[in-house]
Amino acid sequence: MNWLRDLPIRRKLTLAILLTCSAALLLACGVLAAYQFVNFRGGMVRGTTVLADVLAKNTQAALAFQDENAAQETLQALQVKSSVASACLYDEKGNLFAQYTRAGKKIDFPVRPSGDGYRFERGSLIVFHPVFLNEKRIGTIYIQTGLEEMYGQLNVFLGIAAVVLTGSVFVALALSSRFQRPISRPILILAETLKRIAEDKDYTVRVPAQGRDETGQLTGAFNQLLASIEDRDKALLAANESLRQEIAERKGAEERVQSQLTRLELLHRTTRAISERQDLQSIFQVVVRTLEEDLPLDFGCVCLYEQGSKTLTVTSVGIRSEALALELALTKSSSVDIDKNGLSRCVRGELVYEPDISNSKFPFPQRLAGGGLRSLVAAPLLVESRVFGVLITARRQPNGFSSGECEFLRQMSEHVALAAHQTQLYEALHQAYDDLRQTQQAVMQQERLRALGQMASGIAHDINNAISPIALYTESLLEAEPGLSARTRDYLGTIQHAIDDVAQTVSRMKEFYRQREPQLVLLPVQLNRLMQQVIDLSRARWSDMPQQRGHFIKMETELAAELPAILGVESEIREALVNLVFNAVDAMPEGGTLTLRTKISEPGKSGTADPAPRQVHVEVSDTGMGMDEDTRRRCFEPFFTTKGERGTGLGLAMVHGIVRRHNAEIEIDSVIGKGTTIRLVFSVPETPAGESSPSSSGFTMPSRLRLLITDDDPLIIKSLRDTLEMDGHVIVTANGGREGIEAFRKAWEAQEPFSAIITDLGMPYVDGRQVAAAIKGISPLTPVILLTGWGQRLAAEGDIPPHVDRVLNKPPKLRELREALAECLARTKA
Repeated sequence: MNWLRDLPIRRKLTLAILLTCSAALLLACGVLAAYQFVNFRGGMVRGTTVLADVLAKNTQAALAFQDENAAQETLQALQVKSSVASACLYDEKGNLFAQYTRAGKKIDFPVRPSGDGYRFERGSLIVFHPVFLNEKRIGTIYIQTGLEEMYGQLNVFLGIAAVVLTGSVFVALALSSRFQRPISRPILILAETLKRIAEDKDYTVRVPAQGRDETGQLTGAFNQLLASIEDRDKALLAANESLRQEIAERKGAEERVQSQLTRLELLHRTTRAISERQDLQSIFQVVVRTLEEDLPLDFGCVCLYEQGSKTLTVTSVGIRSEALALELALTKSSSVDIDKNGLSRCVRGELVYEPDISNSKFPFPQRLAGGGLRSLVAAPLLVESRVFGVLITARRQPNGFSSGECEFLRQMSEHVALAAHQTQLYEALHQAYDDLRQTQQAVMQQERLRALGQMASGIAHDINNAISPIALYTESLLEAEPGLSARTRDYLGTIQHAIDDVAQTVSRMKEFYRQREPQLVLLPVQLNRLMQQVIDLSRARWSDMPQQRGHFIKMETELAAELPAILGVESEIREALVNLVFNAVDAMPEGGTLTLRTKISEPGKSGTADPAPRQVHVEVSDTGMGMDEDTRRRCFEPFFTTKGERGTGLGLAMVHGIVRRHNAEIEIDSVIGKGTTIRLVFSVPETPAGESSPSSSGFTMPSRLRLLITDDDPLIIKSLRDTLEMDGHVIVTANGGREGIEAFRKAWEAQEPFSAIITDLGMPYVDGRQVAAAIKGISPLTPVILLTGWGQRLAAEGDIPPHVDRVLNKPPKLRELREALAECLARTKA
């Protein structure tokens, strides 16, 4: 029945009317047909019965007289009755007496008559009717009538009924089509309107009024519903529009928040990256590369601002921007003028955004526009109200930067500026730390040197005391023993030079921790002669000691002929060369060749207008292990040594100090595995230097003086006494300051005063200063000569103790001692 459900209502109504009418007509026709059928059967029974009764009466005589022909003729009369198919007559005994059969029919008559009456069987009406004569039954009539006539009439009736029914259906169809419209049309209008509303969502449509019946009421209710829906739709549209706007606003806000979060994440990531770096170039590179990749940018660079020249100097360009920077001549270290490029606002701390620079009148934006860039942002790098740089970013499209991106670049520039400022502070702090560390190291070194100097002072005191007798005896032998052999005299001369060198070395040891350079008295020095002395002094080190280990060092000399003299301190230069020889020997533990070389540089070989000054080169070369670059660079540092515990790290440092004090130069040529050459370069004085000779003061030494020697070292006392007694003086000695004062007092009281007092400075309990003060307190005119290893320092610093007439260095030289005695006594007499 789905098809019926899907039919339009108009057809449903028509079909309902037609079915209703048809059912009613069919029922009526059926009832009439049934009535006609029953009526036809009744009429047929009555007619047949009447016919049988007529036949019975007409055949009474034939039966009574047994006249078959008459009976037969009577039955033949039934031919006019077309409905009678057969008939027969039974006699009184029930025997077939006469019969009639319509032509073409073949009838088997019952053998005996059954009961009277009628019955329908096998499409026929069978009637048995008695034949009476004088109320006596004499026979039975049998009539068989066909039902064709009845059925024919019934068919005619049915045909008429069908025609009537068909006509009625058509009429009903026409009428239903006409009269269903008032019902279906409003519904169809409602349905059509509803469909259009559903399709168009147009709730302003209204259904026309359809009267006051139910459809009219339905239409009115529908219109009211539409009006309500329209109102709700308008409210809904308004709410929807408001909601849509709110959603759009929230979506925009979400996008802005998301974009801001992205930029904050980028800012955070960039800040972390730059916070891990401590140099400006690295920070700027990280910032520009991050912006190029993640913002992104078509061009980015960082410029530093030079306030004095009012120019920006490109200091960092992004990797992606390098090609464009090369095209725009904005490579690293290129300059951009501020005043002529509209960047003055930026260097005043203002962020500059140019949405479209294609028509800009300033050269810098025009230069960027020439590279295809259209939008520009210049963010100042501002720290403490001072702009020190500008972050420049650009894109190819106009209006390429949003306000959020401009704000992001401003924040980024602040972070970059802060990081750069912190980096500068860190560098300053690091520099301060380095300075402090160097100062600390200098202080520590000074303290170390001071401690070393104090230790050296004690050692120097002992050494001076130890070599003083040697110096006095050697000098006395050289002067007082004319019978010495040449060899002995040469040996004593060498000993005297060695003692002088030791004295100089001890003197420098005492001055080692002092920063002030000692005052040098430069004298002419013949370097070729000095080289020979160095060879003799160091022979044990380069010859004997290696041979004891089974190695051989070959000494070679290449000394330039007619080498001019230089000005210097012979002992210091000799000491420097000896140190160089010792280092050369240490560099050849398996043996080798040691070469001492002197040569003179020829003037005019510099190729310049001013001829180069004449210089003397002194070289010490070995064929040893050589030095690497780091060792060569640091070899002059104090306490730097490659010899381990065998080295002090002071040898080359002292050589360097000696060379500097002589205003000379030192050069090193070294190759790993092939050896080292250290070259000392001395300038030749314009005025030829003559040979140094002992000065002769022309003093007159008084004879037989009564002298008091005060010292805590018995060897010095003995050597001084022996040498001075050889000059004819009377010597009284005192082992210490207190004993010296007491001896002087006793002699003074005994009217046997001393001509002069020679006293040591450093003595236990009572030192030389106290002795001098005590002597001057007793006899102010008695000269006091102070012997000390600090003599040169005391004289240089003006720290000569009061009551001391002369200060002599240890080890004392006999000539200096004689000169001091003569000078002091002459001053006393004057």
